[in-house]
Amino acid sequence: MRAVFDATPLQRNAHLSDRFGADIWLKREDLTPVRSYKLRGAFNAMRKVLAKDDGVTQFICASAGNHAQGVAFMCQHFGVRGTIFMPVTTPQQKIQKTAMFGGDNVRIELVGDYFDVTLRAAQDYAAQEGGHFLSPFDDEDVIEGQASIAVEIEAQLGQAPDHLILPVGGGGLSAGVTSYFGHQSQFTYVEPAGGACLRAALQAGRPVALPRVDTFADGAAVARIGERTFARLAEVGLANTLSIPEDRICITMLDMLNVEGIVLEPAGALAVDALQDLGRAIHGRTVVCVTSGGNFDFERLPEVKERAQRFAGLKKYFLLRLPQRPGALKEFLNFLGPNDDISRFEYLKKSARNFGTVLIGIETTQPENFAGLLARMEAAGFLCNDITNDETLSQFLI
Repeated sequence: MRAVFDATPLQRNAHLSDRFGADIWLKREDLTPVRSYKLRGAFNAMRKVLAKDDGVTQFICASAGNHAQGVAFMCQHFGVRGTIFMPVTTPQQKIQKTAMFGGDNVRIELVGDYFDVTLRAAQDYAAQEGGHFLSPFDDEDVIEGQASIAVEIEAQLGQAPDHLILPVGGGGLSAGVTSYFGHQSQFTYVEPAGGACLRAALQAGRPVALPRVDTFADGAAVARIGERTFARLAEVGLANTLSIPEDRICITMLDMLNVEGIVLEPAGALAVDALQDLGRAIHGRTVVCVTSGGNFDFERLPEVKERAQRFAGLKKYFLLRLPQRPGALKEFLNFLGPNDDISRFEYLKKSARNFGTVLIGIETTQPENFAGLLARMEAAGFLCNDITNDETLSQFLI
């Protein structure tokens, strides 16, 4: 691999170490040439296929973005053709980067809203065209390539870490690193709550398809863990898995950006986000978090901030029943505290009614400020309905 790209740095993070009382290191896979670890598996699998000299000149893959970029980069490196299937919902930044890395060697096909639809389309195409299908995770050579992260960690740290925190999508990274370190380290496997396919497989005793996947953490939004990856993870135990709410990941993304200047995509922030759940389990220990990717489209930053504020309880949305009389709006504004700020206000006055409905968004500096605001409104007879966590209403109105 060293002929293609350098080892990624293993960096001790003083801010996180002080905050959690441990010796915390970040394995910066967000600093590879394609800003994720995925080119490791692509390189290893492709070089082995080409070494067989079976006449393979085209590689086909399905990916939400990072595996696609890794395959594209390696198609350019090896001088072979690649056809890359990506979900229609893939962020434009990842599509453009894939095209840039692959150049004339790569053709991109956008198929399906969800990864599993994209995967089937790519596999069907490979069967028809006779190219080599390269799985993003469920391939022994891909798993072996991802295990090179562990080799680097051991060399850079001088030993196996006490504790490794690994993000899990389809399981290629976690299967490779776990297989390398074995029982030398303790592991925590972290998934987005809306795509916890490892946890579902452990509960069922076999890989199962999730009925629904939240695609926000697109780098780890996989409905079904791989057969080969699960074979290596089947004994890890439910107690060593964590499912992280997607909105909470946003707080960690912003913290890493604002405090450390580190740009992480949602899946890339999973391992760091998990630190707050481990508590005394990591106190005083050497802990390595794998920051698996940094392919973040900054057009999504307002959404990340919105999700973070809502999860932290610093922003809420209400449907307010406002009397249709002079001075009612001014009366309501007087209920606001010194740190309360209106971020959204939509009012439809209907002359045939005594009350009108207002959609109002309020930001504040402390979650407890909302209790005082609501108490003042209730005492004055102003009725409102908190729709912040009402998924149907918030998706439609917000």
